[in-house]
Parts: sequence; C-alpha cells; structure tokens
Amino acid sequence: MKKQLVFATNNNHKLEEVREILGDAFRILSLKDIGCTEEIPETADTLEGNALLKARYVKTNYRLDCFSDDTGLEVTALNNAPGVYSARYAGEAKDSKANRQKVLRELEGKKDYSARFRTVIALVTDGQERLFEGIVNGCLVREERGTAGFGYDPIFVPEGFGETFAEMGTVLKNTISHRANAINKLKLFLDENDPV
Repeated sequence: MKKQLVFATNNNHKLEEVREILGDAFRILSLKDIGCTEEIPETADTLEGNALLKARYVKTNYRLDCFSDDTGLEVTALNNAPGVYSARYAGEAKDSKANRQKVLRELEGKKDYSARFRTVIALVTDGQERLFEGIVNGCLVREERGTAGFGYDPIFVPEGFGETFAEMGTVLKNTISHRANAINKLKLFLDENDPV
C-alpha cells in the first residue's frame, strides 16, 4: 500500500516535479484531487510561514496529512528580493514573464548577478510539524534562455553549470534544484519515520 500525502498545490509543474522526485513509493494528491478549490491564503512574510499556513489549512480542514512548499528567488544585489514575493513580484496576476522582466530591469546597471533559489517544505501530520529547506546557488543571465521549466528558470544558471534551468530540462534539474534538495530531505524523513 502506497503512502498517501497531499501536496498543497494546484501548480501542475510543481506537482509533476515532486511526483518525479518522490517516485513510486508515495501517492501524491493535489488540492484538486481532494476537492479543495478555495485559494489558501499566503499572508506570511517568510517562506517558512507560507508553507506552514498551506499545510496546516489542509490538515485542519480536510484531516489529511499534507506538505506544502514555498519557494523564492533571492537576488543578492536586490537585498534578497523578490524572496517570499517571487510569484507576485510584478503584481497579483502571477505573470512569470513579467516577474522575470521586473527582476532584470531592477538589475540594470548592477554588476552582481548572483542569486539563489530557496525552497521550504512544511510537513504537517498528526502531532508533527517539520520544515525542510533546499537551496541552490547560482546567477542570473540578462537574456531569457530555454523553454523548459517555469517561473524564473529561463534566467537562472545554477552554480557549476552553463545552462539555465530552462535549458537543461527536467531530468537534470530535478537532481540538483532547490526543490529537489528539499523534497529529498522530506523523502528521507518519511522513509525513516513513516508518519503517514
């Protein structure tokens, strides 16, 4: 019998990525799969806070073990912005292209293009709350490159590589990304503790 967990997302890109990383040992359900159609508020001012808000919401309202993530792009020259506001950086429409363009506009005239992606996963099960963090360092490029991936992937080159996340494709990305690092920590915890 597969372990069942809700991943508090309706983002199909994230869902596919997480299902790929966790593999066959887990049955991962989305918010849509459990009939959760309401917009879960993300009102915290940290990645940790938002991830916990979403996972707690599902646990409280649907009585299902759940994990949730929040991810931010942290750009050194922009004082770690957009950070927790990454998805809505250019406005509430969550327009990825507009977000990328805004970041690149704000970097004009700056020499330091270093940045990092940081993912925090919150796991809420009976009596337990745990946080798992994944970070990948790298730098931004001035021109969008590649068609795979989503969000800021076309302008982010991870340390030690020459391609953006959007150029390298999902197989390689899913072995080195911030989300992969956090999900692998979650997987290790689930394998060792079997909380579901």
